[in-house]
This record gives sequence, C-alpha cells and structure tokens, in this order.
Amino acid sequence: MGDKTKFEIEFVIQSSPQLLYQYISTPSGLSEWFADNVNSRGEIFNFIWDGAEESAKLLKRKSDEFVRFAWEENEDDSYFEMRIIVDEITKDVSLFIIDFAEEDELEEAKMLWENQISSLKQVLGST
Repeated sequence: MGDKTKFEIEFVIQSSPQLLYQYISTPSGLSEWFADNVNSRGEIFNFIWDGAEESAKLLKRKSDEFVRFAWEENEDDSYFEMRIIVDEITKDVSLFIIDFAEEDELEEAKMLWENQISSLKQVLGST
C-alpha cells in the first residue's frame, strides 16, 4: 500500500451554515446523503452502505464550521474533513472537502464525493 495523496474539492451549496452542519455532523443528517444508515456511539460513527459497515472516529469538530473523521481501518494519518466556508462578501456557502486517496484511486475518490455532494444538494433543495 503506497502513500495516500491529499486532495481538496469545494462545492457551492445554497444552505445556511447551521443547517449544513446538521447534515455533516449528525448520524441522522449523514444517513440522508452520505450512507444508507449511520449510527454513533460517542466518537465512533458506523457508516452502512448496502449492508457493509465501516467505522470512523470523530477526531475534531467545531459547531457550524467543520467535522473531521478518520476511518478506523486506516493505518496511516489520513482523515476526511468537511468544512463549511462562508464568503465574507457574497455570503455564499461552500462545503470544502479534504480527503486522502491512493494515487491510482484519486479520480474515483473525487467522483465519489461529487456524487455524495449531489445527493446532499438534493436533500437540501440546493440543486
């Protein structure tokens, strides 16, 4: 297994930062767009897709600003972060994704995020 490459993608989302934060930080919010189902016990979030389950630890969070998770099976320092950015002038809200992927899986990982964020926008009515 090689070193993972960090990548960042930004998506403009028509939503209030407070509402968006609920969708990126709570099991009920995440299960509406990120996974089929999400449960949490303390800092550990269990994400379920098509019966497969993956656990991630909530590393950091700041209300209405960002959440950072690390997949439990990762043996490196990689994580994924969803950060809410509000443009000071236009007040446009963006969701800034920071994630890591193997070099040969980079495009696939970006496409996965694009699909996930597309689902999030539909849930928020921000298409």
